[in-house]
Amino acid sequence: MTTLKTILRTTFVAAGLLCSATTFAQQPAIFLADPTIFTDKGTYYLYGTSSERGFLVYTSADLKTWKQPADSARRFALKRGESFGKGGFWAPQVFKHKGAYYMAYTADEQLAIAKSASPAGPFKQDKLIALSGIGRQIDPFVFFDNGKAYLYHVKLQKGNRIFVTEMKPDLSDIIPGTEKECISASEPWEDTEKVEWTVTEGPTVLKRKGIYYLVYSANDFRNKDYAVGYATSTSPAGPWKKYAGNPIISRHNVQQNGSGHGDVFTDKKGDMFYVLHTHRTDSRVSPRATAVVGLQFKQEKGGEEVLEMKPATFKWLQLGK
Repeated sequence: MTTLKTILRTTFVAAGLLCSATTFAQQPAIFLADPTIFTDKGTYYLYGTSSERGFLVYTSADLKTWKQPADSARRFALKRGESFGKGGFWAPQVFKHKGAYYMAYTADEQLAIAKSASPAGPFKQDKLIALSGIGRQIDPFVFFDNGKAYLYHVKLQKGNRIFVTEMKPDLSDIIPGTEKECISASEPWEDTEKVEWTVTEGPTVLKRKGIYYLVYSANDFRNKDYAVGYATSTSPAGPWKKYAGNPIISRHNVQQNGSGHGDVFTDKKGDMFYVLHTHRTDSRVSPRATAVVGLQFKQEKGGEEVLEMKPATFKWLQLGK
């Protein structure tokens, strides 16, 4: 005879199995910091900070499952020794320009751009050199507008501060004298630990209806309050006005510590996403886990459009079987 105790035990076991299965399904499987996703010819390419040997590449046809090339030698889109840098390979961005593929990246706390015939690489330089610039520089993002190329980046001077400078048409270097500071930490959410060296970094820029959106992360990446906000301007060089509703992505709405430093991309349907990293667990920062979350523009009552995270769209990136 089945007793109430047996029924309850069975129910609790089943519930525990269901909970374990759900938890397992939601676990991160890819660990890239400062991630970016580039779409080309129906394939998504994922890169990020991952190795002192260069930048790994993952591919996906559906954004649901990801894989790496079977040939281990081809798993790096950019390898140390074939482009500038001996270490500190951080925060890549891949883009297509005039039929070729480029990777802007950080190495040795300097900025560099390498070129390839394929988004999978290999990205190389004829001369292993960094871009011009004074001091330590990280987190490049190249943006094209009205026939000009702009390089957004972070300078490590009195904090991590975001700058922009124009580039030469052939992307070989910056144009001296065009550099301007965009933003630095000035809001409470950008410095929750009240540190001396404040941080704004990881710039991504997009343009919509004549308005430029500078999406960025703030706080030290080791801080659980590392989060994402944005500023707007009517010019790619600024001045920039920070959104009053920042941050738009944080541990409070994705339920993961250290949520930030990624890139905006659109899927095959035209839906907009932000790929980002989070802390490994609530008590452990590294290796940082990779996820995506939906974004959308929302019309406010006054007619202004604001950028916001789409609720319940956060998901870890998964490896295919």
